[in-house]
Amino acid sequence: MAEARSSPTEMSQTERASPTGTSNGAPSSAPALTGTTASNNDLASLFECPVCFDYVLPPIIQCQSGHLVCGNCRPKLTSCPTCRGPLTSIRNLAMEKVANSVLFPCKYASSGCEVTMPPTEKADHEEHCEFRPCCCPCPGTSCGWQGSMDAVVPHLMQHYNESIITLQGEVVVFLAVNINLAGALDWVMIQSCFGFNFILILEKLESYDGHQKFFAVVQLIGTREQAEQFTYRLELNGNRRRLIWEATPLSIREGIATAFMNSDCLVFDPGVAERFAEDGNLSIDVTISMC
Repeated sequence: MAEARSSPTEMSQTERASPTGTSNGAPSSAPALTGTTASNNDLASLFECPVCFDYVLPPIIQCQSGHLVCGNCRPKLTSCPTCRGPLTSIRNLAMEKVANSVLFPCKYASSGCEVTMPPTEKADHEEHCEFRPCCCPCPGTSCGWQGSMDAVVPHLMQHYNESIITLQGEVVVFLAVNINLAGALDWVMIQSCFGFNFILILEKLESYDGHQKFFAVVQLIGTREQAEQFTYRLELNGNRRRLIWEATPLSIREGIATAFMNSDCLVFDPGVAERFAEDGNLSIDVTISMC
C-alpha cells in the first residue's frame, strides 16, 4: 500500500515501492534550397516510394521504364510496383542530381519534427531525432513497446501499475522495500512536477567486478534540451550519515545502461545500503529543481 507524508515547511511525499523483478559513376551535386517552399515540397513528392511512401534517396535505381522504388523496398520486390516490368540495376543519375537539391522532411514530421534536410543528412538526423518513438523505460523488461513521449506514462500505468509508484511534488521520499532480496532487483517511481514527469530508477545489479551494487538515476520524459533545465538530487540519510548525488537528469532518449557502466549516477554497495536501511527498506529523498 502507498504511504504519503509531508512536512509543514516543504511539499513532500513518501511512498513504499516493492522490487519490480528481475555503379555507373556518381552524379554531380547541386546547391540545396535554402528553405522549405511550395516548389521544394512538389519536388520532394516526386521521390515518394509507391510501396511504403517513404522517400527514394540516392543511389536511385529505376526499372526499365524509369519508375523508382526506395532502397528498403526494392530487395523485397520481383517486379516494378508501378508498371510490373522487370527491375534493373540502372541508376537514374538525373533524379539523383535533383534529389541532392531537395530538402526532405524528417520521417517523424507527423509527430512534430519540422526539420528538413538534404538526403545526405536524413538518415543521421532520424537516428537521433527527438521526435522518434520512445522505448519502454522500465528496467528488467523486454516488452518491445514503442510510442510517443506522451504515451510513456499511460503505457507504464497500464502494464506496470502494481509495481510503479507515482508521486507529485518537487520533493518526495521514495521507499524501496525488501532491498535484501537475492538476485537482480529494480524499483521504479514516477515523480510529477514543473509540468513534467520524471522517472527514478533504482537497480541492484552485479557490477563488472562481480560484486553487487545499487545504481540510482533520474530520467526526464522529455528531450535532452528540456532535461538541461533541471537538476535532481538523491539523498540517503540515517544514523548520523548522509550520502548525496546531484546531477542533470537523463532524457528518456538516453539509455541508463551507459550511465550505470560509467558510474554517472548514484552508486553504492549493499554494505552502504545497510547503513541507511531500516528493516530491509531504503528511503531516498528525491528533489527536482529548475536551473
